[in-house]
Amino acid sequence: MMKYEKAVVVFSGGQDSTTCLFWALQNFKEVEAVTFNYGQRHSKEIEVAKAIAADLGVKHHVLDMSLLNQLAPNALTRNDIDIEQKEGELPTTFVDGRNLLFLSFAAILAKQAGGRHIVTGVCETDFSGYPDCRDVFVKSLNVTLNLSMDYEFVIHTPLMWINKAETWELADNLGALDYVREKTLTCYNGVMADGCGECPACDLRKRGLDEYLTKKNGGNE
Repeated sequence: MMKYEKAVVVFSGGQDSTTCLFWALQNFKEVEAVTFNYGQRHSKEIEVAKAIAADLGVKHHVLDMSLLNQLAPNALTRNDIDIEQKEGELPTTFVDGRNLLFLSFAAILAKQAGGRHIVTGVCETDFSGYPDCRDVFVKSLNVTLNLSMDYEFVIHTPLMWINKAETWELADNLGALDYVREKTLTCYNGVMADGCGECPACDLRKRGLDEYLTKKNGGNE
């Protein structure tokens, strides 16, 4: 299989971005990862990202984005804001401008590193209503980044049109199902692997895994 040159993966150490990291390692000759410190509740998220990158031999960058927390208080950064979603409103875990800033800074990093490919795990199928996970946003930003730096970037979204069960299937096809299940941190409450079992992130992850394993085992799981 022909591999493209160099990619930068926007990497949180969670299920989706770790699956994307494995996908990038299969599709690019050289891969780097970037994690953003924006004051998230659990510094463990950054520690997990560092550990996975080191384990997979991927050069890893951690960038300070603490200003985001000052501008857009949210349930991912503030213990005094409950994780919830009221009907007709965005979840309290939505962070205004997060993917706009993350992808922009990833592009700046990629250009300095001589890469043209940016990989992100955003998804329109299980996106919880986040407007900055939509395909139209990513395509729009891709054009803007190319124009702003006069540089031909390509933003890749391997998970854009698949659900959580299919994301687990992709990880399995990449030979990484057990790795993603055991070594990633998706839980909003900072619990590794299968998580706390109570928060929305854990619920989505578990339902997807159960659906995939049932399908894989012919309905006997």
